[in-house]
Amino acid sequence: MTRSTAELVTAALACAALTASPAFADKIFVSNEKGNTITVLDGTSFEVIHTFNGGQRPRGITASPDGKVLYVCASDDDLVRVFDTETYEELPSLPSGPDPELFVLHPSGNPLYIANEDDNIVTVVDVETRQVLAEVPVGVEPEGMGVHPDGSIVVNTSETTNMAHMIDTTTFEIVANVLVDSRPRFAQYDSDGSHLFVTAEIGGTVSVIDTASNEVTHKITFEVPGVLPEALQPVGLRITADDAKIFVALGPANRVAVVNGETYEVEEYLLVGQRVWQLAFSPDGKYLYTTNGNSNDISIIDVASNEVLKSVQVGQQPWGVVATKSN
Repeated sequence: MTRSTAELVTAALACAALTASPAFADKIFVSNEKGNTITVLDGTSFEVIHTFNGGQRPRGITASPDGKVLYVCASDDDLVRVFDTETYEELPSLPSGPDPELFVLHPSGNPLYIANEDDNIVTVVDVETRQVLAEVPVGVEPEGMGVHPDGSIVVNTSETTNMAHMIDTTTFEIVANVLVDSRPRFAQYDSDGSHLFVTAEIGGTVSVIDTASNEVTHKITFEVPGVLPEALQPVGLRITADDAKIFVALGPANRVAVVNGETYEVEEYLLVGQRVWQLAFSPDGKYLYTTNGNSNDISIIDVASNEVLKSVQVGQQPWGVVATKSN
């Protein structure tokens, strides 16, 4: 083989390796609560490319800002399991307290704020040293977690107390408590942190909280012809980067509500899988992914057109979802 031929072959093999390597594709990670697994999908083809053990009853799931590390609430293991998003290798786990369900990372990527449902605390963990920095007492059955865009406040929602608790991330002290409707499940700030949105599963509403006054200024309600009001159970919620749309998962109604981010009016209901639970955007914001617990699949929604493109089977009772950008 001549030198020029050898160089061409080497270059061709290198290009093929780059093209074929899954490490260069966006990925979608789904926690399967009953199956005790994490399903990995290719973010372009939406095909399942891998499945690995996620611990006992994996629910909350998130990734580091650089997309290299995956964190999973292994609720029945009473810890947070940690994985490499490229190799799927399990890394040293994080302490969490009993029954971690949802968590949120500080915008810097450290620390991690964990809702511990069984002992009514929020556990704050340094993800690098794996040390507990604080345990903050909150209301009964803490669940939802959200963090202000500037990282100054983390919010927890307590299912039984029906409150959103605002915690100062410097002092770890509660600085405000806001009463919302029954069984708050999820909390998210808008892009500038001026408003906080809290879903209430049994109350059937989303409370809009003005963060300057810590007062509820609006409540978003839902109505679907042919669906009983008690089936309209807001759980997961996501807001587009430009705050134009708010997507709300409505649980056993099997629908995602599309809410106008300015008027708070519901513009459309999108039919997805059974018992839609949590939501996540693709890294570029083009797609929204929904976990559908009773149909064991995820739905993929085109954000611009509000069109449900397809559903993909994953594991048993998918609960949480997060998408990572290619490394």
